[in-house]
Amino acid sequence: MTDTARSSGNDSMNGRTGRSALPGSSPRLSQEFAKEDVQKKYKHAFVIHAKRRTSCLSREAESTPSFLGFRNLMVLMLVVSNLRLVLENFKKYGVLVTLSGHEYRHQDILLGWILYLLVPCHLLVAYIIELVAARQAKAAVARIKRNDDPHTRSQSQQRERRTFEITWTIIALAHGVNATLNLCIATTVVYYHIHHPGIGTICELHAVIVWLKACSYALTNRDLRHALLDPAVSVPLPDLYKSCPYPNNITLGNLSYFWWAPTLVYQPVYPRTEKIRWDFVLKRLSETIIGILLIWILSAQYAAPLLQNSVEMMSTLNLGAIVERTLKLSTISLACWLAGFFALFQAFLNGLAEVTRFGDREFYSDWWNSSSLRSYWSSWNKPVFHFMRRHIYAPLVGRGCPKVVAQIAVFLFSGILHELLVGVPTHNIIGVAFAGMVFQLPLVAITDPLTKMESSNGRTLGNVIFWVSFCLVGQPLAALLYYFAWQAKYGSVITPRLWS
Repeated sequence: MTDTARSSGNDSMNGRTGRSALPGSSPRLSQEFAKEDVQKKYKHAFVIHAKRRTSCLSREAESTPSFLGFRNLMVLMLVVSNLRLVLENFKKYGVLVTLSGHEYRHQDILLGWILYLLVPCHLLVAYIIELVAARQAKAAVARIKRNDDPHTRSQSQQRERRTFEITWTIIALAHGVNATLNLCIATTVVYYHIHHPGIGTICELHAVIVWLKACSYALTNRDLRHALLDPAVSVPLPDLYKSCPYPNNITLGNLSYFWWAPTLVYQPVYPRTEKIRWDFVLKRLSETIIGILLIWILSAQYAAPLLQNSVEMMSTLNLGAIVERTLKLSTISLACWLAGFFALFQAFLNGLAEVTRFGDREFYSDWWNSSSLRSYWSSWNKPVFHFMRRHIYAPLVGRGCPKVVAQIAVFLFSGILHELLVGVPTHNIIGVAFAGMVFQLPLVAITDPLTKMESSNGRTLGNVIFWVSFCLVGQPLAALLYYFAWQAKYGSVITPRLWS
C-alpha cells in the first residue's frame, strides 16, 4: 500500500473514530469522542463506576437536591385528603350552610350598635381630660419663663415638676376610670345581655381596642407633657413629632384619626401616603369579604357538626375519642385561622390604612417561619406587639425590672385580654385562653435555645414545635372546651334555655 493510500485510510478512520485528531479540539472533547468509540466497539464493557460518589440524600453529598417534587406531592395529597373529607361531610350531613345563617336576636344587634356608638363618648371624655392637662402644662411653662432669676428658676422647675406629678396622678386616675368604664360596660352587656357569640366577639374586641388606644393616648401625652415642662432633663423627642409638637396635638381631629388608624400606639404624627388608591381599597374589601365567607362556610359546614358530635365524648371523658376529635378539628381550625389572618391583617388593615393614608403597614412579618415562640409572638400581630413593648415591657425594664419578669408580665396581661375576648362572648370564663397564654412561657424557654444552634436542625425543630402547639393542640382543644362549656350551659346557639 502506498503512503498516499495509507494516509487516506488513516484520514478516513479519523473521520469515523479518530475525531480527536481534529485540529483545535480540547482534551475533554477528545475524551468524549474516545468514550463514544469505546461504547460503540465494546458495548458491554464501558466504565460506569469511574469515581467515588455519594447518595444525594447523604450528609456527605456535595450539594443538597431540590425537594420541589416532594412539595408538589404533599400539596397534592393535602388537596386529595381534604377533598375526601368534603365528600364524606356532604354524604353525611348534606348542605348545612344557609343564607339565613344563625338567628340573631334583635336585642343583640341593638345592644351591639349602642355599645359602638358609646365609644365616641368615651373618646370625647379622654379629649377633655387631655385638654385640661395641656392647659395646665402651658400655664406652668409660662410661669417658669416669667421667672428671670436663674437661681430661682431651677427651684421653680422643681416645684412645677412636683405639681406635675400630682396633676398626672389625677389625670391618670381620670383616664383610667374613663377607659375602664368603657371596657366594663361593654363586658357586662356582652356577658349578660348579648347572647350570640359572633356579635358579642365584635363588641368585646372593639371595646378592648378602644381601651388599649385610650391607655396609649394617655401615657404618650404624659411623656410629651413631661418633655415640655422639663426639656433639659427629658430625652429628646423624635424628629417626626416636630411637625406637631405638644400641645398642638390635643385636638378632636388628631384623636379621631388615632381612633380609626390601624395601630394601637398613639403618636402625634404618623407617616402618611400622598393619596387614596380606591382600586386598592376595593381589592382589599373584596378579599376581606371572601375571607369572612370562607370562615363562615368552614364553621357552619365542617366545624359545627364536628363540635356537636364531640359533646358526648367530652362529657364521658373518652380520652381516645377526644384526641381523635382534636386532630380532626385541627385541619378546620387551621384553615379558619389562616383565612382570618389574611382577612384581618392583610386585607382589612391594609384597606383601612389606605383609607386613612396610614403609611406604616407592617402589620405582620413572616411568622410562619418562626423558629421559636418568642419570634412568633413578635411577628404575628405587630400592632399588639408594639403596644406591649412600648407601654408594658419597656417601662418595666426601664424602671429596673428584670427582663424575664417583664416578659412574664406581658404574657399575663395578654392572657387576661385573650380570656376577655373568648370567655366573655361565649359566656364562659373558664380560664382556657388565659392558660394558653401562660403555657407559652415554658414553650418560649424551650424554643429559644434552638434558635442559637449552629445547624439549621434547631430552627427546624423550633418551627415544628410552634406549628404543633398551635395547630394540633392549642386551638382545636380550646375550641372543644369552650364549645362543651357553651353546650353545658345553654345547649344551643339559637335559643338560650336559661333566658327564654
